[in-house]
Amino acid sequence: MFRRTFWFTAGAAAGVWATTKVHRKIKQLTPESLAAQAANKAIDAGHKVREFAVDVRAGMARREAELGEALGLDASADHALPAPRHRAAIEYTEQPRTVYSAHPQDHPRHYDPHNRNEDH
Repeated sequence: MFRRTFWFTAGAAAGVWATTKVHRKIKQLTPESLAAQAANKAIDAGHKVREFAVDVRAGMARREAELGEALGLDASADHALPAPRHRAAIEYTEQPRTVYSAHPQDHPRHYDPHNRNEDH
């Protein structure tokens, strides 16, 4: 009797353990969970890329200082951008207005004020 109780309890515990494992795996494979995992991995990759860029900049600055020292250049020179060029403002000049006569025969192309074609 004790043997049967032991194996019944062991089987029940294994069943509960397996069911819990399966439910966890199913939750991990839902679309929401997969999207969250992908977003977390993308964020981690972004942090790694940022750290890499910071390391590259630090290495560039260090190497530039080494080269400047080796070549005897003054490293304290200001590397600011040059001032932007200012364009001269375009002056507004008023063009003479074309005055059309009320009579079509006075206009060289026979102007018709009601004609909406674009050729006039």
